Amino acid sequence: MVLEKLGNSLKDTLNKVAKAVFVDDKLLNELVKDIQKALLQSDVNVKLVFELTNTIKKRAKEEDLPRGLTKKEQLIKIIHEELVNFIGGSDNKINIKKTPFKIMMVGLFGNGKTTTSGKLAKYYSKRGHKVALVGLDVHRPAAMDQLEQVGQSVKVDTFIDKKEKNALKIWKKYQEKVEKDYDLIIVDTAGRDALSDDLIEEIESITKSIKPDEVLLIIGGDVGQTAQKQAQQFHDSCGVTGVVATKMDGTAKGGGALTACAATDAPIKFLGVGERMDDLEEFNPERFVGRLLGMGDIEALLEKAKEAISEEEAEDLSKKLIKGEFNLIDLYEQTKAMKKMGPLSKVMEMIPGMGNIKMPKEVLQGQEVKLDKWRYMMDSMTKSELEDPSIMSGKRVERIANGAGVKVSEVRELIKQYTMSKKMMKKFQGKKGMKNMESMMKGMGNAKF
Repeated sequence: MVLEKLGNSLKDTLNKVAKAVFVDDKLLNELVKDIQKALLQSDVNVKLVFELTNTIKKRAKEEDLPRGLTKKEQLIKIIHEELVNFIGGSDNKINIKKTPFKIMMVGLFGNGKTTTSGKLAKYYSKRGHKVALVGLDVHRPAAMDQLEQVGQSVKVDTFIDKKEKNALKIWKKYQEKVEKDYDLIIVDTAGRDALSDDLIEEIESITKSIKPDEVLLIIGGDVGQTAQKQAQQFHDSCGVTGVVATKMDGTAKGGGALTACAATDAPIKFLGVGERMDDLEEFNPERFVGRLLGMGDIEALLEKAKEAISEEEAEDLSKKLIKGEFNLIDLYEQTKAMKKMGPLSKVMEMIPGMGNIKMPKEVLQGQEVKLDKWRYMMDSMTKSELEDPSIMSGKRVERIANGAGVKVSEVRELIKQYTMSKKMMKKFQGKKGMKNMESMMKGMGNAKF
C-alpha cells in the first residue's frame, strides 16, 4: 500500500478519537503528537508538520460545532480537511483541451522517467487519445532502446534516433509529423544527476522549442526532504507544472515527495504505485487522504473495475446470476478480472471501511495464490466440465489436479466453493429473492464497523 506505515498510524489516531468518551485538551494534545510522529517518520518536512498540527489544534479549539455533528465527528472532519490541504488541496488533474497536447518529462537519473512515460502513454491511450512517444535522451546509453521497448509494450508509436546526439535536432526531425498525426505527445528528456550549466542550457532550449503544455517532474518516493529543493531547481529551469511521484509502493516513505512538492508550484499529478504499466494513478488529494485514513476510494475502485470488465460483460453476468446460470466459466472470468484490478491489498484499501481492517499481508497473499491456483485448475478442465461441474467424477478430479499441479483436495475445494456460490445465487431469484436481497442490504446498512 502507498505510505502504508503513515496510513496505519493515522488510522490508529482516528480510532483513538472514536473510542474516546469525550474530546478534551488531553485527547487533542495526544492526537497532535501522534500525527506529528507519523508524518515525521514518513520523512515529511519538520516545519510543514508543525504548521499542519498547529492548524488542526487551533481549528478544533476555536471553531463552533456544526449542526448535526458530534465533537468527535467534527475533529475527524478537521483532520481529514487539513491533510487534504496539506498535500495539494484541490484536484490538480491534467485537462487535455487542445490538439496536439504536449507533455514533457524531466527528472533525475534512476527515478523511473522513461518507464513513467510509457505508463502515462498507456493511461491516456486507454482513454481514447492517439499518443506518440518521442525520445530525446541522447546521454544515457540504451535510453532510446528502453523507450522503444516501453512503447511496444503499451502499443504506442515511438519516435527515436539512435545515432543523433543532439536532442533538439531529433525533436525538429519528428515535430511536423507528431504534431499533425497525434493528439497527445509525450517527450522523454535526458535524466540528470544535477542541473549543471550545460544541461540547464539543453533543457531550456528544448522547452523553448517544444512549448509543452505540461512539464512533469518525475521524482522518487524515496528521495526524502531534498524533493523540495529538486522541484524548485527544475521549476526555475523549465517551468515544472506538476510532479509524478514514483516508487510509492513497497518501503518508500514517500512523505518528502508528497508534501515538499505540494509546497512548491509543482503539485502532484500522478502516483507510480507498482512495476506494471497499469500501476499509475491520477492523484486526487481528497480521495488519497480518504484511503490513508481507511475511508476508502470508491471512485478509484469503480474505475479499476471498468478497466477489468466491460459493461456488456457485467450486464451479461448479472443476467446469468438472476437466472441461476452461473457456471465455472463465469467464475474463471471473474478471477481474471480480479487479477487485472491489481493486488488484493490495493483493492481492499479502496473499499470503504475495509481499510481499517488490519488483515495480515500473509492472509491476502494466500488468497491471491488461491485465485491463481483456481485459474490453473480451470485451465485443466474441459468445456463440458466448466459448463456443468456436476459431472465431475473422481477420475476427472484426479486428472484436473495432475494437469494443474495441485492436490486433489484443492480441486474439490474449488468445486465446493462454486456449489456454495451457486446456492447463494438461487436465494436471489424471483420476488422472494428480491426480498432476501433487500433484507441483506438492510442488515449491511445497520452493521456497525
